[in-house]
Formats: sequence, structure tokens, C-alpha cells
Amino acid sequence: MTAHEETHDSSHNGPEAPGRQAPSAGESGSGAQAAEDTGAGTAGAVAGTEAAGAGAGADLGRRGILARALGGGTDPDPRFTLANERTFLAWIRTSLAMVAGGIAVEAFTSELFVPEIRKTVAVLLLLLGLVTAGGSFFRWLNVERAMRHQAPLPVPLIAPILAAGGAVVAAVLIVFVMWRPA
Repeated sequence: MTAHEETHDSSHNGPEAPGRQAPSAGESGSGAQAAEDTGAGTAGAVAGTEAAGAGAGADLGRRGILARALGGGTDPDPRFTLANERTFLAWIRTSLAMVAGGIAVEAFTSELFVPEIRKTVAVLLLLLGLVTAGGSFFRWLNVERAMRHQAPLPVPLIAPILAAGGAVVAAVLIVFVMWRPA
């Protein structure tokens, strides 16, 4: 499928263009059919393909880096790539919450916690945020590679690290609360 056909394929682009009816069972819905229906003909299809290829030269550097990072393979369904990206962003939000929590503990709990406990909890939260942010990128990259090679998805290593770190922070706080005079 050419770049021109991809841009006019109504089965992947959502609603139809104004004035164009959905293809019937006999129509393919391809870009060539759309060009003929609108009167653009073959010359329009060729011009559209050339225009799409003109911007590709400027993008070769980025695609080379991306191809090396992703390790080749074929492009997965865009829905899966976007779902992987949303998961990455959820990990980043979690990381930011840990960092904000670490800063909040250090800034606002000086009357509540002794300095050693306050610094321990703040540093643990900040480290969890750091590990989660860094690990989320590698998780995104490994999942994207697996999808491109139709391989099984990797086991998420961030989840047990985050769970263990959260359990340590909670344990420190529980011990402090239990031993703190009322």
C-alpha cells in the first residue's frame, strides 16, 4: 500500500470526507478509487505520492535512530502502539506522584516526623520516582520491540520494584506510628 492509499483509506481514517459516500461491498475504498471518484484521476494519485515522499528525506535521520532503537521488525497496529504509549505515560504519572510525595514529606512533615524518619521516607519516595521514570522508558521500548517482532510481551519489572518500595515506605511509617508516643 502506498502512502497515498494510506491517507485515503476510509477503513482506517474514521468518518468519510464530505460529499463522499462509504464504499459499497464491491468497492475497495482505496486511494485510487477515491481519486477516481473525485475526478483527480491517476495524475492526482502520482502527485500525491510524490508530495508524500518529499518530506521523507528530512525524516530519514529520525527514522534511522528509531529503527536502531526498536530493532527492526514490522510496524504493529497503531492501536497497540498508542496503548503502549498510554501505559508509559501512566508510569510517568506514577513517577511524578512519588517525587511529589517525597518533596511533600520533606517540606511539610517537620513537626510530625523526626528528621531521620522524614529524610528516609522522602529519599525512598524520590528514589522510587527515579526508578519508575527510568524503568518506564525501557518498559515502553521493550514492549514496542516485542510487538514489532510478534514476540511475547516482557514481564514488567517496574511493578514489583514499585510494590516493594511502597511496602518499605509503608513499613517505615507503620513502625514510626506504633513507636511514637501518643
